This record gives sequence, structure tokens and C-alpha cells, in this order.
Amino acid sequence: MAERKVRVRFAPSPTGPLHIGGVRTALYNYLFARQHGGDLVFRIEDTDSNRFVPGAEEYILESFRWLGIQFDEGVSFGGDKGPYRQSERRHIYKVYVKQLLDAGKAYIAFDTPEELDAKRKEIQNFQYDAKTRGMMRNSLTMSKADVDALIDDGVQFVVRFKINPGEEVLVNDMIRGEVRVKTDILDDKVLYKSVDELPTYHLANIVDDHLMEITHVIRGEEWLPSAPLHVLLYRAFGWEDTMPRFAHLPLLLKPEGKGKLSKRDGDRLGFPVFPLEWRDPKSGEVSSGYRESGYFPEAVVNFLALLGWNPGTEQEMFSLEELVQAFDISRCSKAGAKFDYQKGIWFNHEYILCKSNEEIADLFAPIVANNGVEVSMERVTEVVRMMKDRVSFVRELWPLCSFFFIPPTEYDEKTRKKRWKEYSPQQMTELAEVLAGIDDFSIEGQEPVVMKWVEEKGYKLGDVMNAFRLCLVGEGKGPGMFDISAFLGKEETLNRIQRAVDVLRT
Repeated sequence: MAERKVRVRFAPSPTGPLHIGGVRTALYNYLFARQHGGDLVFRIEDTDSNRFVPGAEEYILESFRWLGIQFDEGVSFGGDKGPYRQSERRHIYKVYVKQLLDAGKAYIAFDTPEELDAKRKEIQNFQYDAKTRGMMRNSLTMSKADVDALIDDGVQFVVRFKINPGEEVLVNDMIRGEVRVKTDILDDKVLYKSVDELPTYHLANIVDDHLMEITHVIRGEEWLPSAPLHVLLYRAFGWEDTMPRFAHLPLLLKPEGKGKLSKRDGDRLGFPVFPLEWRDPKSGEVSSGYRESGYFPEAVVNFLALLGWNPGTEQEMFSLEELVQAFDISRCSKAGAKFDYQKGIWFNHEYILCKSNEEIADLFAPIVANNGVEVSMERVTEVVRMMKDRVSFVRELWPLCSFFFIPPTEYDEKTRKKRWKEYSPQQMTELAEVLAGIDDFSIEGQEPVVMKWVEEKGYKLGDVMNAFRLCLVGEGKGPGMFDISAFLGKEETLNRIQRAVDVLRT
């Protein structure tokens, strides 16, 4: 049989914002597709009409646009195997439901929720299977005439998959190896509900994956229990030859403690669990997003790629193109990956360092302008050059750098007590006289002159420089003092020294 072109899919449900774990699943699908010259299909699983949330689908698409993860076909991308929205495929699923019923591989069940609850109370650990189906209201225990009459009367029903006990199902997983499951522990899952004429996840996925020629199903670990059922469905339809390879990714775990990552963990520890900010259409609650929190999309992609996958080298910084080259799904971990959000912050810092001063300045300039400062891009870029290695987010630059643009009006009390001596006013007045006599106010022009003066006067360099910093900055932070004074220029430097001496003397 000719080798098929690799085709993978990402199929979220539009029930709310896209969780960061879903983003990682989509990323791994993207990397796998690109690495094998294949296609990535975007499918929307909206068979659960009760959980549909307006705006969720566009939110998901916008998230991937921001992250740079591109799809080849699917909802909003086109393609010749659509429709790609499951709610638009009802007519397709009905054909396959009928095929299973006609072959005796599925059956119709009329049990009401109340009847099922009663049976659960009656039988401990009840599940609808070969042992219990004979005592329930279904087409296996009723005559065809009675079944047809109920359907004609509009009585709601479900279609259940008939699982034969005593068999073994083999799932060959690309990450976990061979997973063997006895059919005795599986229940007769619902495949179709007449109430909304829609299939459940199990049937819809199998039919869609087959018709869309999906070759590999890469999804979260939480779907591993479904894999044996899906293998049995492929067998039931006679599609064994086109069954996709499975890969079940490790869960993303809480940064602290046990269990999988949740929104509550992000709220408690102050990090996002969604790619973009999300406003709940019902409650109005706003949840933070990586984009609005100031993360670069490249940093988020790099961070997520290494959560549960190991390149086998010491390399940590990867472009999307490098990830495509390096990705090997067999190197994904079986164990869950702790969500080290601090590492995500580290990645963002590293990407700030990687980007040019001009790129960061373009992002910082609007923040400067919003603080009422009119200044050239050249000046903003120079500040970025001096300070970008000190921040993890562009938004952190302003509180760190505002003194470059706005002179201090107050002087930090703690710094003043520690750094401003009784002789500081005299030293600063003398320093101002020295600086006033320097024609070349560059770093190279100032530093040797000032250093020579300090040495000749026998002053302690630390005392002079700490007081100088307090004058220009207002507290004990910032780059080298001559970097600051050279940026400010002679006039502004002298003005700030004079004002500090006047204020701090009293």
C-alpha cells in the first residue's frame, strides 16, 4: 500500500477560551505536519450544542494567528473535505449511524435519565454493557414493532455501540507504546442522540478523521481512555487499513502540588492560562492572556514546545522553523509536565535580549507617549539599549526608566538615609562645577575628568557616585552614572544636581 501523505488535525470545541494545553496540542500537530511535509486541518467540534459559547471560535482562530501557527485547511481556511464544522455534518453522520445499526454493531436505547439513575442506585458501579444491556429498554430487548412505534411517536432515543466482551484491543501509541485493553471493562458508549440529531464525540471524530484522511491523531492524555473504543469503531466500519496512528501527549500539571493545570492556578499565582485575554459573555469576567500580559508569541511557542518534549540537547532557544527541524514526537514524555510559569517569564526575557533595540523601542515608545513624554525614537532606542537586559516584559521598562525622561521630584527616603552624607551637598556642588567645565559631555569625555577630580580631592568614589545617582535618578537604580549623565546632557544634569542639593540640604 502506498504511503499516505501525513494529515493531522486540531479540533477544539467552541465552549470558551482556548486553554494553554490546547495550544500546545495544536503546536505539536503543527510541528509534526510541517516536519513530514503534511497538512494541518482545523476542525470545530460543536456537537454539544448546550455548551456553545458565542465568540469562542473566532477567539481560537485569533489565538493561532497571533502565535504564528498556520493551518492548511478547515474552518475559515477552505479545503475539499468539508464542511469542517461538525454541526454542519449531521447528514453525513446519520449515514454511518444507520450502517452500524444495519450491521448489528449498534443498537437503539430508550432509557430515560431517571431510569438510568435508578439503575445506578440499584447496581453498584453500574455501566451500560454486555452484562446489563439485557435488562434495559433498547432494541436488543424489544421487538422491532415496539421500537418503530416509539420512534414514530417521537420518543427520544440514543444509539449505543455494541461492545463484545472477551476481546483485547491493542492501541499502538507513538509515545506510550503498546496499550492493551480488555473489552470487558468498556461500556456501550452513546454514539448518537436523537434529541439534537447529532453524534457524540466518539462517532463524529472517527467518521471525520476517516473522511478527512487523517493519518495521525495527536491529542491530550485525557483522551487515552477513548482510544480503545475508537479502534473498535474503525474495525466496525472496516477501516482498519486507514486507521490513524495515535499519540497521547502528557498532561500539563500544576506548578505546585498535584493535578492538572487549571485557571485557578493561574489566578492564584499570577500567570495566564489562555493565549489571549478572554471576556466571558455571560458573567463579564475577564481572564488574562499571554498576549495582553506582554509575552512575545515566539517566547510562548518556545516555552510550550519544551513542556513535555525534550530535544535531546542542551539547546533551549528555538525559532518555529528550528522546532520543526528538531521535533521528534517519540521524545515526548509519558509523565505529566509541570507548568513552570517562571520559565515562561525567563523565555520572554531572553527574547527581549534577542530582539533589536529598535524593535523593543517601537513597543516602548507608546508607553513613553502615554506618560506624557514627547521624545524622539532615537532617545527611546538609546534608553532601551541601556535597560532592556533588566526586564522580562516591555511594560516593566517605564517604572525602571522613567527618570531618563522625567526629573525626580522626590528622593527615596531609604536611599537618602544610606547614601546622602552630611558632606554630600558640598561634594555635589563641586562635582557640578567640574561637569560644567567639560566640553565633551560624552561618557568618554566625562569619566576621566571626574575620576581625576575624585582622586585629587581624596574623596571616596562610592560616596560621590551614590550621591550623584540620587541627584539624577531619585533613588539607587539605573545603569552607569556616566551613561545617565551623557544621555541627559550637561544642562539637565546640572539642573538635577542643583535641585537635589537644594532639597536634600534641608
